[in-house]
Amino acid sequence: MNDHDDGVIDSVIDGGAGFEALRPRLLGVAYGLLGSLDEAEDVVQDAWLRLRRHQEEGGAEIGDVTGWLVVTVSRLALDVLRSARHRREEYVGPWLPEPVLTGPVAGGVVGTGPAERVTLDESISMAMLVVLESLSPAERTAFVLHDVFGLTFAEVGEAVGRSPAACRQLAARARSHVSSRAPRFDVDPSAHRRVVDAFARACLGDDIGALLALLDPEVVLRSDGGGVVRAARRPVLGAAKVARLLMGLRRFGRPEIVPASVNGRPGLLRYREGRLVTVIGLTVADGRITTVDMVLNPEKLARLTRAGNETRNRR
Repeated sequence: MNDHDDGVIDSVIDGGAGFEALRPRLLGVAYGLLGSLDEAEDVVQDAWLRLRRHQEEGGAEIGDVTGWLVVTVSRLALDVLRSARHRREEYVGPWLPEPVLTGPVAGGVVGTGPAERVTLDESISMAMLVVLESLSPAERTAFVLHDVFGLTFAEVGEAVGRSPAACRQLAARARSHVSSRAPRFDVDPSAHRRVVDAFARACLGDDIGALLALLDPEVVLRSDGGGVVRAARRPVLGAAKVARLLMGLRRFGRPEIVPASVNGRPGLLRYREGRLVTVIGLTVADGRITTVDMVLNPEKLARLTRAGNETRNRR
């Protein structure tokens, strides 16, 4: 290991610029595997402590500190993912990932918060994370590490504890599953945003016909209340049912709807009396909305709520 490598490791160990530069990528890897920023941050912190302990105890030289940390984060995240499977199977209603805002919010109602500390691949949308939940932990890890973050199968094998050939098979099975279930989406962000903005106007208006015109006939709506707040316990299927549910939400009062970038795609934030109550991720294909993912669980919104309070307090 040369002097430059020593300096990189020392910087990472000291929690300095080296580690801060690596943190967004490490958080992105962990979040892609877990769908939870709280769990991802715990995993990244644990990996950093292990690296520090390895150095202090005079462990073997590490030639590639970034690679070592990515593999260690992946291995720790896989352990968490395995332990979380039972909890998520017993989750009340549909489980959705903790949303990440990946850009500024109109009016600054909520600070960017997590977006400043995590690098998300453009494929890690809310809808894609829902599909990844249906994979086994090993399949998900192989797919995310290789297909999303570009690790070699040898590196994936270190994280998963299997041979490179076995990891290649895991990734192939996962890829086949994902390709058959992953939602289609429009590549053009401006076209996507126009549909999302029209959706927001339709939800605030009285014209159910305008809303139906924006929804794909086979649209799927998932709402995650976690058993804490009222939400549909099963996915709602079909344009007519989804439109009726969305129109029915107005009986709880007229909300404020703010555009936002949710997991790298145009989405919306719903506020009621100045309080964030829902983050909405939308998938758009061929000019129509194919999936509506609504996170209402206050525990999954707590980080964004704190960021918004901090932003308002700084004014």
